Amino acid sequence: MRPRIRLPTGTIHGQITAIILVCLMIVIIAGSSLERWVEADYGFPDIESYSDRLSAMASVLSAATPAERATIVSAANRSGWDLSLRPASYAERFVTSSRQEPFLHAAIDWLFPPDNVAVPIGGWRTFVGTERVLAAKVDAETIIVMEPLPSSFLRSDALSFGSNYLVALVTLIILFSSFAVWAITRPLRRIAAAAMEADISVQAAPFEERGSGEIIALARALNAMQSRISTMVEARTRMLRGISHDLRTPLTRLRLRAERAQPEELRDALLVDIRRIDHLLQESLGYLRDNHTREAFQRADLASILKTICDEFADMGHDVTYSGPLRLIAEFKPLALTRAITNLCQNAVKFGTKVDVSLSEVDGSAIIDVTDDGPGIPEEYKGRVREPFFKLDPARGGDVSGFGLGLSIVSEIVETHRGSFQLLDRQPTGLIARLALPLAPNR
Repeated sequence: MRPRIRLPTGTIHGQITAIILVCLMIVIIAGSSLERWVEADYGFPDIESYSDRLSAMASVLSAATPAERATIVSAANRSGWDLSLRPASYAERFVTSSRQEPFLHAAIDWLFPPDNVAVPIGGWRTFVGTERVLAAKVDAETIIVMEPLPSSFLRSDALSFGSNYLVALVTLIILFSSFAVWAITRPLRRIAAAAMEADISVQAAPFEERGSGEIIALARALNAMQSRISTMVEARTRMLRGISHDLRTPLTRLRLRAERAQPEELRDALLVDIRRIDHLLQESLGYLRDNHTREAFQRADLASILKTICDEFADMGHDVTYSGPLRLIAEFKPLALTRAITNLCQNAVKFGTKVDVSLSEVDGSAIIDVTDDGPGIPEEYKGRVREPFFKLDPARGGDVSGFGLGLSIVSEIVETHRGSFQLLDRQPTGLIARLALPLAPNR
């Protein structure tokens, strides 16, 4: 039993090889069919066959007497030829170009020169004045000339090569376009979409391992990388959670001892430092919580949640008001978004005296603005303040403790909602924290 030859079609290289073989088969079959169809339907004269006939006529005339030559030429002209006997010196009038010749004819002659046929006197591109002619030698003193040639004629070589090139071009464009979409573009778009959706806290492999060998290798490498990143982040999170948890026990003992410390000024200073450390621990643990990534989207009243947050801050004595519609149904993560707006309001009341939370709907998105009348943020720091552990408290006034994680948490929550987060200037002073969230995010 003869072994089968298998192409490596599981790889892009093998698929391209297979496409080229298929294209060659199509060119062989369709090119010859197209050539026969053009010849059969249009029936244009063929310059190569003209040359062959003219050479045969010259051979016959070379063996005939002068009287017989005139009779033969006259009979040929009655059947539709345009032949004439000329002295050999007539060839001195031949030129190889004409200003009135169409560029397409010259290009075809240059691209597809005839072969395997008798070459006329002066070559294939022979002109007398502006008329194209063919000439063949009868004897040393006489030549036979066909002039002028028909205004339209085919070239068998050009027809054959042109048909094959046209079919090859169309076939390659169609096959390779389809191949690019099926084997490269679509899998890469799928991987890109999975990368946009990927969450390092999710253990399942986000990249589907199917397609050509190269695409599968890429997906496996990305899945392995995602797994390593998840393991590293989880180990870091467990370490920081353990440290934060272990510090609470000695911190509680310090608080109990500080409350019994004397004098009163020392006790108050110790308690302030302990409360600050406790606040930092709570902030770090809050940042390490990733509940917003696991929370499911729900349809809820966004306006009601914003009004509730504003009422809670107002109950604590802050000037926080809500402006916007009484009801706006959207699809979002209620707990995560509540945490994000609360963080923004906490920052706003730290640095401003009046805070306004507004809600509006623009082009299918909910626009939430948290505006304060504080000192604002310099333009060069607006990007960095959303990075974890970056603090810019002196720029906004006051010496407020914290790790600088509030805006980082807001950014992460907005990203899970496929939204955008901007920090804009308020005139004359202040800051506008703007959240744009799609009402129905495509998850």
